[in-house]
Amino acid sequence: MTNISDIYDHTADWMDGSGPMSDIVVSSRIRLARNIAGFVFFSHADPDQQKELLEHIRSKVMETELQESLWYITMDETPDLERLMLAERHLISRRLAEGSGPRAVALSHDESLALMINEEDHIRVQVLSSGQQLEETYENINRVDNILENKMEFSFSPKYGYLTACPTNVGTGIRVSVMLHLPALKMTGQIDKVFRSAKEMHLAIRGLYGEGTEPIGDFYQLSNQTTLGKSEEQLINELITQAVEPMVEYERRAREKLLKERTVALDDKIFRAIGVLTNARLISSEEASYMLSMIRLGIHLDRIHDITLKTLNELFLLTQPGHLQNICQKELEPHERDEARAQFIRQHLN
Repeated sequence: MTNISDIYDHTADWMDGSGPMSDIVVSSRIRLARNIAGFVFFSHADPDQQKELLEHIRSKVMETELQESLWYITMDETPDLERLMLAERHLISRRLAEGSGPRAVALSHDESLALMINEEDHIRVQVLSSGQQLEETYENINRVDNILENKMEFSFSPKYGYLTACPTNVGTGIRVSVMLHLPALKMTGQIDKVFRSAKEMHLAIRGLYGEGTEPIGDFYQLSNQTTLGKSEEQLINELITQAVEPMVEYERRAREKLLKERTVALDDKIFRAIGVLTNARLISSEEASYMLSMIRLGIHLDRIHDITLKTLNELFLLTQPGHLQNICQKELEPHERDEARAQFIRQHLN
């Protein structure tokens, strides 16, 4: 890829639906918060200090073996729509996309690795994988962390661990999360039990785009809330055994229950979604996400055979506002986006 607009021509590897438990666990993500010793936190730095920090980190990263596979993007030189596209692909946070001041991201070409610079912390390291691959994702991000730490001294306290801008990240500085697709739990009225259980386990459940966002299309992000006092391996193991595996089991049982007891009602939702998407002339991002969610459920329950998961993932991504406007090569008003979205989906499904 030579520019950001090229990314809409392909679906990232982590979205290919090939990972373990991918019928329910869409992706695994781990982020590490790191700050450079000797520099003030980004929020307290003046513009000159922020620029110095950005250049320091960039030069150090480019001295590592990672530089051969990384693509460096400066945020203040990137148009709003392209920053929105990066956020829609979960390659950068909304905070980095919408922030101000010297900031950047270094991305691997397969979109599995992102180094966000001057976000809330000096560096946010992110690794994304398809399905439930938290252990493998941790191995990858730990390798990257070691490579970076060989070039930069991170702020670290023998008593508290890695020092971060947000107190909840102090300690390991790790945020472990999975994206879950839970339509059956929603349809059977059990989703509130999931929320309560997560809260009791001190886990956070957020919408598709993380903190401050609402669930869209029955997709939820489940993550740890605190990092102090536990090792990375312990946090990951607890999330898998106490939350991810039980929720996958609950969702599968709910799907089996719907298939057995409410077959006609289930099929009606699935095929009604196909009918809407193949005929609608106006459709919002939220409605499209819900309809695509139903079709995704239908594919995994073997109710639909002529639509591939790859096509569905592409539609889900490419009909988001940033991608859609990039495809149309212009900024669109909300009603224009609804029209373009409906036309784009019709063309691909028909």
